[in-house]
Amino acid sequence: LPGGEAAVREPRRSALGLLVAAFGEQVLSWDDLLPIRAFDSTERTVLAGAMARGTNSPWTTSAGRLFDGVAALVGLGERSAFEGQTAMALEFAVDPAVRDAYPFGGSDWGPLLAAVVEDVRHGLPPGTIAARFHNAFVAGIVGVAKEVGCATVALSGGCFQNRVLTERAVAALTASRFTVLLHRQVPPNDGGIALGQLAVAAARLGSGR
Repeated sequence: LPGGEAAVREPRRSALGLLVAAFGEQVLSWDDLLPIRAFDSTERTVLAGAMARGTNSPWTTSAGRLFDGVAALVGLGERSAFEGQTAMALEFAVDPAVRDAYPFGGSDWGPLLAAVVEDVRHGLPPGTIAARFHNAFVAGIVGVAKEVGCATVALSGGCFQNRVLTERAVAALTASRFTVLLHRQVPPNDGGIALGQLAVAAARLGSGR
């Protein structure tokens, strides 16, 4: 995340970080991509240097930042007025008729990003790219579930406020004979953290700790 928390407000930073992590600093010359073109040459050099040194550029496992980065790549926003805005735009852009998916490489997002970049360069509609991305994510969820081998899967985290992702993940998991647990009374995003903290505190108080 080049710039740390600034990347949450500026999806272009998430996109830049993803591209540099996947393809190296050669991406700084890829002026045909919107998130690269959004920075002038000096900004690119400064941010690349910061990422190389690990200065104010923490690694993240947040799936939300991946959604932000892809949204910025397809031109759905360089900056956000609120957290998750561009990820929502990516969800709303999904073309429901598109059923194929980008390659999913487990913890390696390089093949997926390479496919997204290729489609962007070929001028494919954002709806097609958004659909293929969501479908790849669903395939990844099912793949992880199969690898873990647990019959019950709980879908939790802010990304599962995304209706397209959630409904398709539930359908795919169910088709693979998994039992799926969803949030109903507690939100799947950070709104559920406070309740979890209270539950832990209550348990400790109850046990005399």
